[in-house]
Amino acid sequence: MDTRDALLDSAEQLVRSRGFDAFSYADLSAAVGIRKASIHHHFPTKADLALALIVRYRAQFGDTLGAISRKSATGGARLRGYLDAYRAALQGGRAVCLCVAFSAGRESFSDPVLAELDGFHRDGAVWLRETFAKGREDGSIKAVGEPSAEADATLALVEGAQLVARAAGDIERYDAATGLLRQRTR
Repeated sequence: MDTRDALLDSAEQLVRSRGFDAFSYADLSAAVGIRKASIHHHFPTKADLALALIVRYRAQFGDTLGAISRKSATGGARLRGYLDAYRAALQGGRAVCLCVAFSAGRESFSDPVLAELDGFHRDGAVWLRETFAKGREDGSIKAVGEPSAEADATLALVEGAQLVARAAGDIERYDAATGLLRQRTR
C-alpha cells in the first residue's frame, strides 16, 4: 500500500469513529507513522483530504452497490444487501459510514466536498429507486409505494439509524430501526 492510500485509510477511520473536526494531521501522522510535512505533500490542506476521502468513498460505495445488484436476483435481496452494507459500516456501533459522518459535520466542508456528498446521496437514491421498482415488479418487497419516496425514506432511515446506533454504541439499535423495512422483503 502506498503512503497516500495509507493516509486515506487512516483518515477515513478517524472521521468515521471521531468525526472530521475531531482529528488533526498530528493524529494522522501518529496513525500512519510519518511526519506531518509528508501528509501536507499529499494533501496540502484538510479540505484537500476531505475531497479525496469523499471522492474515493463515493466510488467504493458505487462498486458495493454494483456488486449487490449483480449477486441479487430480486429487489428484496438487493434491499437486504443495502441494509447489510450500512450495518457493516457501523463496525459494531463504533463508527458510522463516511457519508453519515460528513453529513453530520457539513458546515466544515467546502463546496466541492458538499457537491460530492450530494452526488453520493443522489447515486444511492437512484439505486434505491431502481431497487424498489424491481421489488414491486417481482413481488419481493411488500407494499411498495412510489419508488422515489421509498428511496428517500430508506436513505434517511439507514443514515439516521446509524447515528442512533453510534450514539448508543449499540448495533442492535440499527437493527431495531431498520427491522420493519427488512421485514417487508421476501
